Amino acid sequence: MIEIEITTDFIKLDSFLKLAGVAQTGGQAKIMISENMVLVNGEVTNQRGKKLRKADIIEIKDHDKFVVV
Repeated sequence: MIEIEITTDFIKLDSFLKLAGVAQTGGQAKIMISENMVLVNGEVTNQRGKKLRKADIIEIKDHDKFVVV
């Protein structure tokens, strides 16, 4: 599991995907989310603006797992 550090209380899911290097652009992040490729804490989410907080686990199907620290 790859740790991604944030310095704020939360980060939005689409911004997190860019920060983690999974998506190059916001548009690419939007597509990944809309195609149900992203799980947050074990559940598929389609909310691009979902707020992630420390200890949340983000999994990209057929890719890596990340934890917010």
